[in-house]
Amino acid sequence: MSVTSDPVRVIEEDVLYTVSDRVATITFNRPHAHNAYTTETLEHLHKALRRAMWDDEIGVVVLTGSGNVAFCTGGDVKEYAERYVERPEQFWKYMVLFQDCIDAIRTMGKPTIARINGMAVGGGNEMNMACDLAVAAEHAVFRQVGTRVGSVAAGGGTQWLPIMVGDRRAREMLFLCEPISAEKALEWGLINRVAPTERLDAVVRELCDKLLDKFPQCLSYTQCQVNYWKDQSWYATIGHAREWLASHFASQETAEGMRAFVEKRPPDYAAIRRARR
Repeated sequence: MSVTSDPVRVIEEDVLYTVSDRVATITFNRPHAHNAYTTETLEHLHKALRRAMWDDEIGVVVLTGSGNVAFCTGGDVKEYAERYVERPEQFWKYMVLFQDCIDAIRTMGKPTIARINGMAVGGGNEMNMACDLAVAAEHAVFRQVGTRVGSVAAGGGTQWLPIMVGDRRAREMLFLCEPISAEKALEWGLINRVAPTERLDAVVRELCDKLLDKFPQCLSYTQCQVNYWKDQSWYATIGHAREWLASHFASQETAEGMRAFVEKRPPDYAAIRRARR
């Protein structure tokens, strides 16, 4: 089935979809929010991913962010604070939508490349890990921030970081929430290439061309097979994670973490401890 028509297609304003020489590029387009995604962004992302999957003219899918500051910084914490802290019972629906996007990336049936043009934080790094390959600009940084903002990186972070970088390094990223550089991410096995910013597109295109020079059905089945360990950890935990995170959004930890982030102040951990006494 082929659905390719125009070389440039906008799914919605916050998610761009372009096609060039059998490569579909899907771009988070919220630079004002460091390409953080809202609930609506995830809906548009899923639409773009499904479009790429169904288009037989597409051989490779590239996921990236607009500008050169951020690839994606995960869920929009402002939306979390305003929408889901007030209605935590709705958060499980958001997690279903997020899971649909992650599953669409992983089960695309064609190779996916994360073009990491800047910060890959929280769910942004989880999107990176869902892709088959990753190329990062030299200035890119990678970070998980769940325990810093009253959440848990259980949308791929807790499941896949131990597989990709090893148990101790995964715990360091998940527990400490400190950024790591592109060079360290390469050393740890979190990405495949590091490129100067001005060479990022050329390096991504080189990988695309090499992938397009392979049998597509063989690539598809290879993707399915090498996903085995990621599938095991993902499907064994994501349902529980979805329900736990939804219930935790009613907690004082989440309310304080999200509001502190929005107000650009340190979280008051002491107040949470006092409330538990």
